[in-house]
Amino acid sequence: MIRFAIIALVLATPVHAADMNVYIKNQQDRGVAVELSSRDREAVWPGGDKVYFLDAREKKSVPISCEAGERICYGAWVNGDDRMSFGVGPDRDQPPCEYCCFLCVEKSTQVVSVTK
Repeated sequence: MIRFAIIALVLATPVHAADMNVYIKNQQDRGVAVELSSRDREAVWPGGDKVYFLDAREKKSVPISCEAGERICYGAWVNGDDRMSFGVGPDRDQPPCEYCCFLCVEKSTQVVSVTK
């Protein structure tokens, strides 16, 4: 009986939205397109079939609202040539890697470096 009460309480607990910043650094000599995506649910940033564009060596800070504790990965590709990709890639079909994924933590900043 107690077990069912605990399960019901966990299921009834609302998911906590967290606001955080992602600081994206393009380490490439060419412009890149970057997209962030959740590994735990159907969420993509910036969303709406849009991407973050960064010129060569550009750095950009972007705010996102995510669910505390969810895993977020970046996918990036050379602007105009998605065959040259980084992280989980443009279609999010590459396996998650140690350096391209992070946890959503409220009021924090995560640095993402688009490297070779």
